[in-house]
Amino acid sequence: MTTFLFNRRQALQTLGALAAATAGFGMTGYAQQPVQKEKRVRFSKGTELAKTKVPANATDCHHHLYDSNFPMLPTATLRPADAWVCDYRMLQQRIGTTRNVIIQPSTYGVDNRLLVKSIAEFGLKNCRAVCMIDADVSDAELKRLHEVGVRGFRFNMFPAGSTTLEMLPLLAKRVAPMGWHLQVNAEAKDLITAKSTWSNLSVPVVFDHLGRLPVPNGMSHPTFAMVCELLQQGKAYVKLSAFYNYSKPPYSDNVQVASVYAKEFPARCVWGSDWPHPTEGYDNKPDDALLLDLLAVAVPDEAARNRILVDNPKRLYQFD
Repeated sequence: MTTFLFNRRQALQTLGALAAATAGFGMTGYAQQPVQKEKRVRFSKGTELAKTKVPANATDCHHHLYDSNFPMLPTATLRPADAWVCDYRMLQQRIGTTRNVIIQPSTYGVDNRLLVKSIAEFGLKNCRAVCMIDADVSDAELKRLHEVGVRGFRFNMFPAGSTTLEMLPLLAKRVAPMGWHLQVNAEAKDLITAKSTWSNLSVPVVFDHLGRLPVPNGMSHPTFAMVCELLQQGKAYVKLSAFYNYSKPPYSDNVQVASVYAKEFPARCVWGSDWPHPTEGYDNKPDDALLLDLLAVAVPDEAARNRILVDNPKRLYQFD
């Protein structure tokens, strides 16, 4: 078995380069840039358009939607305000993406009705989704979800969801013929505890939010080595998303981690906005234009960045 190693010298070199690159991307400096046009988007700080020009079919691979017309789980710990399709379309105008992947939030558990409704509103040409299921899901329901645009199922450990770790191998076998994947949202300490599960599934594993590594020394955590090993083996993808997790603007520590993933495993990375940022308070939402621009800091090569924004999502989510 090949083990991925990232030594201290490489880490320091990368951190130094990123510190220089992000020096002009602090929140204050960012807001002082000349404004050509503004887009006010709910649940997002700032109004400036992203400076980074994205290619045709650029994909946001991670966002949520909320609607109080659909019942939340009584046990739900995240209960955000309504965030609708029309709100998200404003975000697309601000950052330039045209394809999107809706992620079922823990708030609704395995009730995927809002998810299915929202895919239909966006249209199947440019929209896909990741649902939540448990052992009670029928084959007919799995087929229906696939036909409407679902291409994976999500397992939550942060916060805990309806699906359990023990269900995953069998569920993975059931969805494998459709080309689905398993998306995992868990803290680094829980990911490494379940290492044997991720290594032996019949579908790829997609790790949310860089693997939720701690800062500032995320690459020293054993979960980083585990994720890299699975990426190297072609068993996993990682989302370069939620740079603000455990961090502060300009999020250099998490941008550093993203840069290493992208450099070493360019075919196994995708990007996501995580809008409407449900873990962040209403007065503490990040600047989505800045988050996209920081992807350009982490991945300065345009061809490599386009691969992450277009080619990898096309393959993973089966866009035509």
